[in-house]
Amino acid sequence: MKKIIVSLLLVVLAIAHTYAQQTKTYAEKLGWPKGARVLILHVDDAGMSHDSNEGAEMAGQGVATSTSIMIPCPWVSDFKKYLDKNPNTDAGLHLTLTSEWNNYRWGPLAGKQAVPGLVDKEGCFPAAVVGVYFSAKPDEIDKEIRAQLDRAVSMGIKPTHLDSHMGTLFAKDSFLEKYLKLGIEKQIPVMFPGGDDTFFRSEAKAAAIADLKKQGKYVEGMTIPDSTPLVKAKETGAMLWKNGLPVLDDLHNSSYDWVMPDIDNKTDKEIQKFYTDHYIESIGRLSPGLTMVIMHCTNPSESFKNICNESKKRKGDLMAMMDPRLRKFLKDNGFILTTWREVMERRVKAGNVE
Repeated sequence: MKKIIVSLLLVVLAIAHTYAQQTKTYAEKLGWPKGARVLILHVDDAGMSHDSNEGAEMAGQGVATSTSIMIPCPWVSDFKKYLDKNPNTDAGLHLTLTSEWNNYRWGPLAGKQAVPGLVDKEGCFPAAVVGVYFSAKPDEIDKEIRAQLDRAVSMGIKPTHLDSHMGTLFAKDSFLEKYLKLGIEKQIPVMFPGGDDTFFRSEAKAAAIADLKKQGKYVEGMTIPDSTPLVKAKETGAMLWKNGLPVLDDLHNSSYDWVMPDIDNKTDKEIQKFYTDHYIESIGRLSPGLTMVIMHCTNPSESFKNICNESKKRKGDLMAMMDPRLRKFLKDNGFILTTWREVMERRVKAGNVE
């Protein structure tokens, strides 16, 4: 009887150990303590315009820790000069397959003949993700993202990570496969939320419900399915980790959807308060783990209005990152700020840890 009890106890302990291993966050696997909330505060769209470059640079003087570059865009050389003077900047590639503005556009680096499915009637990328979804072939996606990496390397840029402009590479499994394969092959971290994704799932469902309500199609209590990338998120995350890359536990990609009423008539001080309040509230809801917080910091000049009508929204992101109130909140609540560079260094050090 005693042997049976001991055997059962060992089985229970083994199950408990396995469960503990399964529930360990990627932040823990990377060496941060249990329960740590680790953030990459990340600025998209460097290289898109001079104002975007200034925004990324200024945000880095605040609490932002990372940025990524739109390599096909006109102001990349300007940002490269900044990187030459600031070599410790955490800068990845914002792999770009769309050109969304009406009067300010760019096209594929691989060339029209190589990737005809990625070219519209103006010779530029399609304006929307749906255009890429229906016209581009997976091999064209592969050619173009490799061309963008090649240009970056040729310029002397060593990207700290890869991510996706407008999420286009997440639109189809076949596109996502090319993105993940490139990261694994080159051992460059890829932005992928492969953990529990508690915040990301919640925000995605809230956005889906809001959209359904606008269309008059929402029924209280109806099931809202996960978005395509989240269906196999943990499986994909485990695959990336097994292949030597770090993985995010969660993703915060909400600020673009924040709507400040009458923002065009608000003062900078009012806009800063609105955005800082929203960052404090939303970041405060994050669970333990490694989370990437995405934003679009811009220091808009008068001419930026000729690119898009989002000057105040993007300036709101910038002012929040430079707000002492946000810095104090992060410090007082024990958030740990990191970069993709540090995350990859920790992944290499972690080795075969499961």
